Order: sequence, then C-alpha cells, then structure tokens
Amino acid sequence: MTIPGEPRDTATHYAPGSMDFSTLRGDAVLAVYIDLKSPYAFIAIEPTRAMAASLGVAIDWRPFTLDIPSYLGSARLDAKGKVASANRTPQQWTGVRYAYRDARRYATLRGKTLRGTEKIWDSSLAGIAMLWAKRQAPDGLDRFLDEAYPPFWRRELDIEDPAVLEGVLHQAGLEPDGFRAWAEGEGRRLHDDNNEAAFAAGVFGVPSYLVGDEMWFGREHLPRVAWLLAGSPGAPPDVANRSFEA
Repeated sequence: MTIPGEPRDTATHYAPGSMDFSTLRGDAVLAVYIDLKSPYAFIAIEPTRAMAASLGVAIDWRPFTLDIPSYLGSARLDAKGKVASANRTPQQWTGVRYAYRDARRYATLRGKTLRGTEKIWDSSLAGIAMLWAKRQAPDGLDRFLDEAYPPFWRRELDIEDPAVLEGVLHQAGLEPDGFRAWAEGEGRRLHDDNNEAAFAAGVFGVPSYLVGDEMWFGREHLPRVAWLLAGSPGAPPDVANRSFEA
C-alpha cells in the first residue's frame, strides 16, 4: 500500500472504497485536507491551528483539489463582476450563493476579506505548490498558506500561473527555484496520486479532518476532533464551533 505523500506507480489506480481513513492518514495524528479555492477551508485554517496548538498536536495539511464543476456547474464573471458565462441550474446557483454568503459571514467575524471568485479555478498547481512548500521546511506549508490564502480571496492571486506561485513561495521564505520543473513532472504525479487516494478512501470535500479511523467534514466538527485527539474524555461534544461565535 502506498503511503500518502510518496510517489507510486502511476499504472496502479485506486478503486472507490479501496482504502480506509486510518491507512490514508498514515503516521499523522491529525491530517487535514484543504483546497485554496474553498472558502470554507480558508475560514477553517486559524481555528484548526488554535485547536491543534491547544492540544500540542501537529497538523499534516494535505491538498485536495476539488472538481467543483462536476457537482455545482461552472461560471465566469466579467471585469465588472457580472456573470459572463455559466453552466449551472437554478438549484446549483442557489447552493453556490448560499455557500459564499455563509462563509463570508464567518470571515467577517474574523476580520477577513472573502470575495467570490471570478471563475472556477483549477487549483491543482497551487496544490502542487503546497507539496513543494511542505518538503522545504517543517512549517513551510503553513507559511505558504499565510501568504496565499488572503490575497487569493481578495482576488489578487492567479493560482494557475506558476510564476505567481513562485512569488508566493519566495514571500514565504521558501526556495522557488526548481518548482516549475518539479510541478510538471514528479510534483504533478504526486498531487494526482494523493488526490486519487483521498477520493478513493471517501474524502469528498474540504476541510476534512482525519483522526483515528474516522473522517469529519467541516470546521463545525472541530470540537469533536479535539475531543477525539484528547482521548475522548467524558461525553462527546455536540456539533458546534464556538471559536466562530461573535
């Protein structure tokens, strides 16, 4: 079985249900799947860090590139913010609008800017950059996230441009030289293999938290994740995320 984070033979493919969450988690006590283009992942970064720090637990952040058009359709805005083209049903538009409204409410509580994106981004290159940052230093990925997330949600970062991502790596104090070539070869294979393995195990959205042999989807489960990491003392907490209260 391939250990997440290591390359494997690309001729081998995972079938749905062919892995379990404990195998996918590997040696990490807490693995968290995120995608730069997810507003829910963006607003979950700080409370996830705070929860892990309170318990002295390291976070193994992992990129998971969402295929949003496959279930929410696609759309593109023009320079004035108007819909220039779209392939969505009315029901899909309702879901997308609510998702941004909900995420924006919580971002406002934390003093963050969260603007709807102008298109459905292919965030796979950003995911590869996360893997590159992760290899460079123990806190390399955290530094990359701090430099990438805020400007992306201010619509100031083109995450499909390798030169832009090299700039983010540099700003995070990481080495950008060699990233582009790595991203076109080993990095792309590693990203795709990890994404496939996560999907096969049952990861479907972000943020997703892997603890023990379970997965919890969404930051509202942070109290339960903390309870599990602490050894499940007393009664389990209800679904809530008190760190987002006003």
